[in-house]
Amino acid sequence: MGLAFSVLPTYICCVSGRGIGEADREFLAALGEVVFGNPFSAERAERIVRLVPGATLPDLDSNREALARVVEPRLEPLLRDGALALQRLGVEDRRLLELAFLYVCYHRYVPQIDALIERQATQGGPSLAVPFAGEAIAQLSRGHESEERVVRVFGFFFQLRRAFYFIHRSLAGECESMRKLREALWNSVFTHDMRGYEAGLWNRMEDFSTLLLGETGTGKGSAAAAIGCSQFIPYRPGERRFAANFSESFISINLSQFPETLIESELFGHRKGAFTGAIDHHAGVFERCSAHGALFLDEIGEVAIPVQIKLLQVLQERTFTPLGGHEKKRFSGRVIAATNRPLGQLRRDGRFRTDFFYRLCSDVIEVPTLRQRIAEAAGELALLVRLLVGRIAGTEDSDLVAEVLEALERGLPRGYTWPGNVRELEQAVRRILITGRYAADLAPAGPDDETALIEKVRSGELTAAELLARYCAMLYRRLGTYAEVAKRTGLDPRTSRKYVESAKSD
Repeated sequence: MGLAFSVLPTYICCVSGRGIGEADREFLAALGEVVFGNPFSAERAERIVRLVPGATLPDLDSNREALARVVEPRLEPLLRDGALALQRLGVEDRRLLELAFLYVCYHRYVPQIDALIERQATQGGPSLAVPFAGEAIAQLSRGHESEERVVRVFGFFFQLRRAFYFIHRSLAGECESMRKLREALWNSVFTHDMRGYEAGLWNRMEDFSTLLLGETGTGKGSAAAAIGCSQFIPYRPGERRFAANFSESFISINLSQFPETLIESELFGHRKGAFTGAIDHHAGVFERCSAHGALFLDEIGEVAIPVQIKLLQVLQERTFTPLGGHEKKRFSGRVIAATNRPLGQLRRDGRFRTDFFYRLCSDVIEVPTLRQRIAEAAGELALLVRLLVGRIAGTEDSDLVAEVLEALERGLPRGYTWPGNVRELEQAVRRILITGRYAADLAPAGPDDETALIEKVRSGELTAAELLARYCAMLYRRLGTYAEVAKRTGLDPRTSRKYVESAKSD
């Protein structure tokens, strides 16, 4: 739970005539820091340990449950003498009690909210009915005059748990860089101060773009989805469901997949007859994106300047016009962008507009490489292998996990740098489950290898085919996938693979 509201049901509107003692006030104030804190921050975990001696820092759910069990009985002595006693309290004491109540109320509904999220995550179409919403809203609304505010509180309950679900489960890892990544993603959804978020930013987050940076295969798409599926979605009491299905509120497009002649159509859509081959109306991703969702523009570093200008206009004006049309349409979603390219160099070379960069960089998040994660935590590789085996095989069988780890140890050199990052590791696990072995396609290139290639070019020793093969091999060692090599060289993936394989046999 991370938000405070002026809501207090009558069944707990009983405050002892003695008021709140100093010890209770200190406890409730400390609880407030936990409630408003980022659940993935080191500071919040330490605060929980101080409030609940014996809580284990790494286990976020157990810590949450342990704290909820401590808070509820702690409130009972303070809630006995009726609403009049509550009204006699000072503003700050009343706020502390209301916050504590909301914390308890939120945790009572966590199991039902989790079950709803699990069901909705796998289903398309309209959002699912929420059978427990009436009961929760009734409890929240007793003694409070604003039904609109209470309904919004319930919407925040759902958003908080969704954000935790996607950030915690989609981005596993025990190393410090992954903890910082989860912390940064939570801040991207709720800001660093959830008091300010609740006060007015909750319905203005579309004005805040997020830019994800990192090498190919690090998991930028998962990070973007965690943000995109965690936006605030209002609850509609008359329909007994939320206004949108979060599982469909996140739309992703890889901009490098489309030629320049088609990319504007994919982004903004087109009208029938707008160009040769436009035989029907087509809705682009900006039109399809829900007002309660987010649009992920992957490989933003590959976009040509004319498209950058049009994207900049959309971000500034929040409107766009389909190709061949005249009607301006409004875009109300949030934009998340990502690239593995060095934007600083692209800006210096004039290939990425500085004004476009500054519209994208409200929040800039670095996604760590797999080699960095392994260097930080010795058990990181084993943890990821166990999770990948579970996802691929449907079971985290210890024998399968041991088989994969042993094959990696046999087949890879010590200190292997994993150029393809987590994506490469996933395919390594698949290959081992099929063949029982895995070896790197090419040893990582070092400075001497590249120097040797340059010397051969200068001396004229290489044929055109040999030069292209060695250049493709060098790119493959750096980028980790044939698709990335194809993108950089202008070759198709099959041809780029042929040249890489040719270099291996030299």
